[in-house]
Amino acid sequence: MNLPLTVLIVEDDPHVLMGCQQALALEDIASEGVGSAEEALARIGDDFAGIVVSDIRLPGIDGLELLTRLKARDASLPVVLITGHGDINMAVGAMRNGAYDFMEKPFSPERLVDVVRRALEQRGLAREVSSLRRQLAERNSLEGRIIGRSPAMQHLRELIANVGDTSANVLIEGETGTGKELVARCLHDFSRRQPQPFVALNCGGLPENLFESEIFGHEANAFTGAGKRRIGKIEHANGGTLFLDEVESMPIALQIKLLRVLQERTLERLGSNQSIAVDCRVIAATKADLEDLSRKKEFRSDLYYRLNVVTLELPPLRERREDILQLFEHFLQLSSLRFDREPPLLDNQTLSRLMSHDWPGNVRELRNVAERFALGLPAFKKADASVNNGLGFAEAVEAFERHLLTEALQRSGGNLSQASLELGLAKTTLFDKVKKYGLS
Repeated sequence: MNLPLTVLIVEDDPHVLMGCQQALALEDIASEGVGSAEEALARIGDDFAGIVVSDIRLPGIDGLELLTRLKARDASLPVVLITGHGDINMAVGAMRNGAYDFMEKPFSPERLVDVVRRALEQRGLAREVSSLRRQLAERNSLEGRIIGRSPAMQHLRELIANVGDTSANVLIEGETGTGKELVARCLHDFSRRQPQPFVALNCGGLPENLFESEIFGHEANAFTGAGKRRIGKIEHANGGTLFLDEVESMPIALQIKLLRVLQERTLERLGSNQSIAVDCRVIAATKADLEDLSRKKEFRSDLYYRLNVVTLELPPLRERREDILQLFEHFLQLSSLRFDREPPLLDNQTLSRLMSHDWPGNVRELRNVAERFALGLPAFKKADASVNNGLGFAEAVEAFERHLLTEALQRSGGNLSQASLELGLAKTTLFDKVKKYGLS
């Protein structure tokens, strides 16, 4: 959040300084005064929110040198210079060196207020642009895209950072709505392949008779209706990343052809005998247990092992409830910005519903709930009889804490030492909480 803008006046004449501050105060413009450039430099840090109005003639460092030093620190900082009679040429030269404006003594209060207001507006716009750029950079960071403080999300980010800039094939496992395509895009974006295409194909969304043409491409007249050559998804992803979502639904016959492409790094379009070299990283995603399907001969085991060089498991939202509020706040801010509305305050009833809901749709469902809440609609479409909507804030927090403790104890097999390490709690604190909630 940007700090309030203020005006720092550098003037060694106490009467002029007082007059400037009074003129600004009458217009509700906050200001501070110092008597030398040395004091100003000590006062202005990296987080200075405001502008500087400085006399040129000062004891010690003069206003021109102050301008040079301030611009070296922050090129966007507006510096207004106060000049005496005969200093006009000097002030014009200073403006060429970055001064925002200058005022010749004696100047009217109206002139001071007008110059200061314009400089403050420029400063505010510059800081807003800087803030937006910083938010964009944070959003584009791995932490800004894979959101969550839970151990599972921390481990996932570590794995993405570790294998992202490699050519290893990756298999992403997770329920519907857990963010498999987001993870695939992060793997692509944080790799040297990022400038090249990221090509996504939903294997479950295509009829079998179109699948082969879609993934391998075809020549003109290769079959009825093929009026012109089509570049397939694999060829289009050359140099980049091919993302195969719902790979478990790929027809067995096409699994064989895909395996051949992965092994030989070449493909042939339908209706062609020409081999085309391809170099793309393959990231596959599934909501099914491919290993189990391969044992049942419902998915080719050789393709499974070819895809499963690295496995990333995305836990369902119900298994990382400590991330729910952070995710909800993130989606609420995005939705409020898109709908041009102020984010509404989270009430106790909605809080308790958020923490107790089972989230069958995972993060995708949570995002929809946040969008409805941002629009001022009930976050949940209908009441859930299993939820006590009368929970107060303290009770909701206790329910959340109890759930975290229970899951950690289950994962550790009841081992308090292991659970305390996972939760980041002292063992004695964890023991007290286990007793408090009657957990075993």
